Amino acid sequence: MSSSPQRRLHLNAFLMAIGHHEAAWRLPESDPNANLDIKHYISLAQTAERGKFDSVFLADSPVLFSNPERRPSGKLEPTIILTAISAATEKIGLIATASTSYNEPYNLARRFASLDFVSSGRAGWNIVTTAGADAAQNFGLDDTPAHRSRYERAAEFVEVSTKLWDSWEDDAIVADKDVAIHADSAKVHVIEHEGRFFKVRGPLNVPRSPQGYPLLVQAGSSEDGKDFAARYSEAIFTAQPTLDEGKAFYADVKDRVAAVGRDPEQVLILPGIVPVIADTEEEARELEAELERLISPEYARKQLAQRFNLEPEQLPLDEELPDDLPSEDEIEGAKSRYTLIVDLARREKLTVRQLIGRLGGGRGHRTFAGTPLQVADTIEHWFRNGAADGFNIMPAVLPSGLEKFVDSVVPILQERGLFRTDYTETTLRGHYGLPRPANQFAVEKDGLRPREYLSTSRG
Repeated sequence: MSSSPQRRLHLNAFLMAIGHHEAAWRLPESDPNANLDIKHYISLAQTAERGKFDSVFLADSPVLFSNPERRPSGKLEPTIILTAISAATEKIGLIATASTSYNEPYNLARRFASLDFVSSGRAGWNIVTTAGADAAQNFGLDDTPAHRSRYERAAEFVEVSTKLWDSWEDDAIVADKDVAIHADSAKVHVIEHEGRFFKVRGPLNVPRSPQGYPLLVQAGSSEDGKDFAARYSEAIFTAQPTLDEGKAFYADVKDRVAAVGRDPEQVLILPGIVPVIADTEEEARELEAELERLISPEYARKQLAQRFNLEPEQLPLDEELPDDLPSEDEIEGAKSRYTLIVDLARREKLTVRQLIGRLGGGRGHRTFAGTPLQVADTIEHWFRNGAADGFNIMPAVLPSGLEKFVDSVVPILQERGLFRTDYTETTLRGHYGLPRPANQFAVEKDGLRPREYLSTSRG
């Protein structure tokens, strides 16, 4: 009896402009305008592909996310960046965030189907709902819809999108020059969706793409977010600062996936890790300390106060968080991240200044300063102990942090048999070991192949 193949890690490179640490742009080595330079993103993706990463990922938000006075804040639209990257790479997956709160299914389904064609099957969609009055006011609303309502809209949005991606059967295009028929119209479907949030006739004006439809990714960790992930997601990006929290989240989500009748092995969980890597632990900690020194504490305190629905003066820098913070139920946006931050501060008895330093590197994700061996050991420990199927690698500084990970950590993981030494698949779904989805509209026409059906049905 043959043994089953060894389980392998999945690695995604989360590309955040100059780096995930909010002060990375102030380092002497950093280009403060790299966030607007397509060559920068192409080079990062090529580095990740050299390291045989499964994918690269770009976050996004339909609002100016931070004070442009304090840090680079401009964001290019991610599917445009990934389209450029697709022409400069061959294998690596390309994942972009797009909000279900401020898009329409038809346009977004078309955009991702197009990216999947352009990249020969490497597209992925990170599905998010968007909170905050600032974003709402960019779209003619006074305030954000309620948390539950946003997830209900997101669920219907995904259902409409998958119907549109399936509106062309895989063999709809026959391109028969002899009978002057390019596509079998019986295999191009009007979806006639009419629901609470959307009314969409279809079909999509893009045929079914190489992957069937893009890999579906999700990053919410609230109760609604986990229920949504269990039903729709194929990969989950999550922030889990400790091993015990990571194990609990992993087990919880896998149980929810099984409860809705899906295979837990086909829903991959990738916690974020923000590695600060150097040849010695002392050098890594020096770099981490330098980054913390470059944080602007007053600006960071203002950002933290906004998350807590407080005024900055209510968060003295050298005191712990006040006891009377709002409960999670009183917070409409990013509920799980709010709880994570409060729990971190309470558990480690951090002052506001110390909490700002911890959040500056990864916004609640696990941060780790150490040698390549220590980083590899941490990744393996989480992977082997039921906390992760892989990791969302979030370098504190770019491009140097990603280069260091690829050149010094990846070889250790490869030597241990935990990570691929070369690509064996060509699509993003292939890298993640996930199947191409069946088409919900596909029906066999009297047992005949498309050419035979056309000739009998059209005389």
